[in-house]
Amino acid sequence: MADKDPLADVRRRIDEIDIAVQELVSERAECARAVAGIKREHGDAEHFYRPEREAQVLRKVQSRNKGPLSDDAIAGIFREIMAVCLALEKPLKVAFLGPQGTYTHSAAVKHFGSQIEPEPVGSIEEVFRLVEAGGANFGVVPVENSSEGVINHTLDLFMKSSLTISGEVELRIRHNLMTRESDITSIQRVYAHQQTLAQCRLWLDTNLPNAECIAVRSNAEAVIMASDHENTAAIAGTMASDLYKLPVMYADIEDEPNNTTRFVVIGKYKSPPSGADRTSLLVFAHNKPGSLFSLLEPLAKRNISMSNIESRPSRRGVWEYVFFIDIDGHREEQNIADAIAEIEQVSAMVTVLGSYPRAVL
Repeated sequence: MADKDPLADVRRRIDEIDIAVQELVSERAECARAVAGIKREHGDAEHFYRPEREAQVLRKVQSRNKGPLSDDAIAGIFREIMAVCLALEKPLKVAFLGPQGTYTHSAAVKHFGSQIEPEPVGSIEEVFRLVEAGGANFGVVPVENSSEGVINHTLDLFMKSSLTISGEVELRIRHNLMTRESDITSIQRVYAHQQTLAQCRLWLDTNLPNAECIAVRSNAEAVIMASDHENTAAIAGTMASDLYKLPVMYADIEDEPNNTTRFVVIGKYKSPPSGADRTSLLVFAHNKPGSLFSLLEPLAKRNISMSNIESRPSRRGVWEYVFFIDIDGHREEQNIADAIAEIEQVSAMVTVLGSYPRAVL
């Protein structure tokens, strides 16, 4: 009698588990359909996507994870399951700086999953405009980069927008050199966004010292251009490589290895507390001595952590400034509400840009 094949036993067990997982995912999808039906009956058909609920689910997934998969890996699987189930209720239209394949597109997929209806537009301002007009459910825009700093244009747009921040996502930026050439010495031109060229300057100077670096509107556009011309290359993320079938010659060519960009999700939905939230404030300060101290004192005396502060000209008067402040907590928490009320008394104006779940992935 032949020895029992241990590999066959393991594979048979994997098949059994796959069947059970598939059945449970289908059952979850049916529950999602039931949720959609209940929402329609109660007149809540516009709010299928609940960022605070998704964040709570993902945190629970991570808290009960016992391995061997990492917390981010297991949460990523569940995010995609939720995205597929949500698409049964109502596919989300998400606007971002296009064309498809940009880092902002990658951030949108990381936050919402792969089942979104992408709405690529030509500028960050168009993202705001499309969401405000109801052409997209949400938009994703960059607000700061770990090596380049704040995205001033995005902050300026918040000063004249009525949209609310309902989420955030952090994306590790990995730059890759893509080309159809087989020999790096044949590359004469490199296309990329101006910021990307700056973030890869050392690598480019070392490996392509004679190549012409040409700045374009987005890295995805760079990939499209490099795909159509000989002796050219582009710098972009792997999503663009996959979408436009342009091979990666060298991966991770960025000068700063921990280069990360923070994006925020904008829309009309005001997220309730999730248990681990952030609040973004837009504060117009008086032009007088000690004004910044008076804005921050209400936070300090309540032991409220401030994770970020940026200043921009207010455009209301010469030498008048507006401050963008991120604090830990939700506007519905009593200490946060009290702090905001006190800041309103010592400032020219305060706008709560949004309270939203802190990034899980």
